[in-house]
Amino acid sequence: MLDTATILKALSQIIDPDFKKDIVELGFVRDLKISEDGAVSFTIRLTTPACPVKDQFKKQAEEAVSAIPGVKSVTVTMDSAPAVEVSSGIPGVAHIIAVIAGKGGVGKSTTAVNLAVALMQAGAKVGLFDADAFGPNTPRMLGVRGVPLRTQGGRIVPIDAQGVSLVSIGSAIPEDQPIVWRGSLQHGFVRDFTQKTDWGELDYLVVDMPPGTGDIPLSVIQLLPLSGALVVGTPQEVALEDVRRGVSMLQKLNVNLLGFVENMSYLVCPKCGEEIDVFGKGGMDKFAEVFGAPVLARIPMDVNIRKGSDAGLPAAFQEGPVAEAYKNLAASVVQRVAVVEKENPPKAAGVPQGKSGAQPFLNVPKKN
Repeated sequence: MLDTATILKALSQIIDPDFKKDIVELGFVRDLKISEDGAVSFTIRLTTPACPVKDQFKKQAEEAVSAIPGVKSVTVTMDSAPAVEVSSGIPGVAHIIAVIAGKGGVGKSTTAVNLAVALMQAGAKVGLFDADAFGPNTPRMLGVRGVPLRTQGGRIVPIDAQGVSLVSIGSAIPEDQPIVWRGSLQHGFVRDFTQKTDWGELDYLVVDMPPGTGDIPLSVIQLLPLSGALVVGTPQEVALEDVRRGVSMLQKLNVNLLGFVENMSYLVCPKCGEEIDVFGKGGMDKFAEVFGAPVLARIPMDVNIRKGSDAGLPAAFQEGPVAEAYKNLAASVVQRVAVVEKENPPKAAGVPQGKSGAQPFLNVPKKN
């Protein structure tokens, strides 16, 4: 006769590659039901809807249970925990990922936008906070340039940017207006644009940091319990020096280093197909070895990335090897977040001393 113990024993052979434990021990198996006619049904509830092995888990579970004598049919429902169950810091937001770069011009914002899109495509609810106040390019890159940011009841309402919930100062000020803020205003910008925004339920909030290690990156780390940070750079030695500074900041403030993205890694010759190392080769591998974090993606130089960003259609939405590279990056980030959060749960580094300054955003138009 079929019983719960027999079914769970079969399912315990399925090992999660990130946690190195079986799905029964991890508590992923829910709502197990066994009918008298041999029909078995259950739910596998994962920690994120963007889990890259969810299809593999479903197939393994169906095969494992179907092999049990007496089982006539198997129904497996794949599910994920609501963000509120694992939320930390911002209500309803499960994981917060910062994308940083030691210097400008290395493709940090492009990486942040395409990571957000790829996570959304994988089934996750995703928000993007454009913390790069002095160069807020994400509205253009996501095709919502000119769409105004609004408030409702004194709280910011994110813009729906092709399925990603976007908040950017670039959507709250005229395009030709420069941002001239001292440190206290920069801190107030980060506080208000994160904690006074109705993000709803998000599986991932991606933060596009400004380049360098100045006031805004410090405020983000001090105010938000980051799951971890992704460091973007190019292979050339000058850029790698700045990568080291960015990693040093993360270490000093006890932020999980998720890994590195080697952007503009190579150029594929359009005529002969040869890979040309425009900025050198192997630089990021040295950092991966020194700091014990992987190179999660090598993104080539490709004209479609630039064209897509200018046209408001990120490369992750397109077809081809570049889109696949961003999808693989998203899968790797999901796995790394699961691992590093278990080892070092996210926590904010603490609020700076002194006054936080004025609130720079609440004069944006109210939502109709």
